Amino acid sequence: MDLGIKGRTALVCAASKGLGRACAMSLAREGVDVTIVARGREALDKTAEEIRSLRGGKVLAISADITTAEGRSAALAACPQPDILVNNAGGPPPGDFRNWSRDDWIKAVDANMLTPIELIKATIDGMMARKFGRVVNITSNSVKAPIEELGLSNAARSGLTGFVAGLARKTVKHNVTINNLLPGQFMTDRLKSRSVLNAEAAGVSLEQYLETRSKVIPAGRFGDPYEFGEFCAYVCSAQAAFITGQNFLIDGGTYPGTY
Repeated sequence: MDLGIKGRTALVCAASKGLGRACAMSLAREGVDVTIVARGREALDKTAEEIRSLRGGKVLAISADITTAEGRSAALAACPQPDILVNNAGGPPPGDFRNWSRDDWIKAVDANMLTPIELIKATIDGMMARKFGRVVNITSNSVKAPIEELGLSNAARSGLTGFVAGLARKTVKHNVTINNLLPGQFMTDRLKSRSVLNAEAAGVSLEQYLETRSKVIPAGRFGDPYEFGEFCAYVCSAQAAFITGQNFLIDGGTYPGTY
């Protein structure tokens, strides 16, 4: 299927690894010119080279911390009028809420709620004026089914979800949609690194730990980031113009509810 976005421009945050990288690659395969942003220069440049090898859209790599005002300024200077904005940032650490300070809460809200809102604020009017825009926020399945030890993430990402629910109904008549993707357990570098630590703590091999954890997922496996990226590309497509304000669970059936 031709998604109708060849030649469009996209700003993809936290795109050097994991799900952000997958989204950038899927968009590039569709002929989108992508600006990818991440803090680590080495991984960022490697991803940029991989995208260039696709012979799809062009790629520009910006090393910056998107959760800071300086980082956002650098990203927007490189891609001031994106047709597609993919908001993404690493989640705050797990823990017990009794141990979190006010600064911990502010940092989580800054990264996972206010940063996406600031980027939407900077780009949404241009999208509406051009009569095309797709905003995709990568949040978490914890928005739908809160995870006890991820209270900082649960709260900040839920705040973004509430904000989007209102705004998305105002922009869609201008062919600008805003949607959220809620990933479950995908085989990313982050999942792998956490699994190594958890396996050591449990006194089992990494292979045993991953096998046990994957069995909890109804699909019987972890998600492939490629699958996530392809779904993101569709949500950004010309054909998805009638979809807005939605929260798409991509979790292999883990969430047990009907609604």
